[in-house]
Amino acid sequence: MADATVTRQQLVDRLNEDLSREYQAIIAYVVYSQVLKGAQYMSIAKELEKHAGQELQHALIVSKQIDYLGGMPTATPLAVKLSEKAEEMLRADLENENNTIRAYRERVRQCEALGEFAIAEDIREILRQEQEHQIDLATALGENAPDLSRR
Repeated sequence: MADATVTRQQLVDRLNEDLSREYQAIIAYVVYSQVLKGAQYMSIAKELEKHAGQELQHALIVSKQIDYLGGMPTATPLAVKLSEKAEEMLRADLENENNTIRAYRERVRQCEALGEFAIAEDIREILRQEQEHQIDLATALGENAPDLSRR
C-alpha cells in the first residue's frame, strides 16, 4: 500500500496525474465507441459512449478540486492506445480503468490523511463509476472484473 501521507502540493500533482488519465479515458471512449465493429460489440459501443460522458464529468470534478487546492489543472492526456482489433481496444480500456481504480483508492486515503474529506467523497463517487466501467469492460471481454485489492 502506498504512503497515505502527502502534502497539499503532492496531492495537486497526483490529482493532475488522475486528470491526465481522465482525459485519456475520454479520448479512448470517444474513439473506441465509434470504431468498434461487429454485432457482438454494438451494446458495448453504446456503453462506451456513456462512459465518455461520465469521464468528462470526472475530469471536471478533479479539475475543480485541483483549483480549490491552489493548483492549475493539466491539459495533457496520457497516450491512447489505438488498434484495429476490438478486443485490444477493450483490453486497453480495462487496463486503464484498473490503473485509475488503484490511483483513486490511494487518492481517497491521501485526501483523508490531509483532512480533505469533501474531496475524498468526490473521489469515492468517481471510483464507484470507474468500478462500474471496469465491470462493463470485463463482461464485454467475457471475464470477471479483476481483483485489485492485491498489488
